[in-house]
Amino acid sequence: MAKINTNISIDANLKKDAVSLFNDFGLDLSTAITLFLQQSVREQRIPFEIKKEIPNKVTKAALDEYEEMKQNKDKYKRYNSFKDILDEV
Repeated sequence: MAKINTNISIDANLKKDAVSLFNDFGLDLSTAITLFLQQSVREQRIPFEIKKEIPNKVTKAALDEYEEMKQNKDKYKRYNSFKDILDEV
C-alpha cells in the first residue's frame, strides 16, 4: 500500500510529551498515529486507551518496602507456615 505524507498541527509541548510516551512503548509518532487510525477505522469508533501504568502512592510504598525486605532479609522475621503467622497475630 502506498504511503502519503500528512501534515497535522499540534501544540509543541503535546508533541514532545507524545513522542516521549510513544518511545516508552517502542513506537515512533508516525507508527502510533497509524495504529490509532487503523484501529479507529476497523472498530468505527475511538478504539482504545494506551497509558503508562503509574502506581499510586500506596502501591509505590508497598513496592519500595518489598525491595527493602529483599535487600535486608535478616531484619525481618520469617515464618514456617501461615498458621504460625496467624498464631502470632
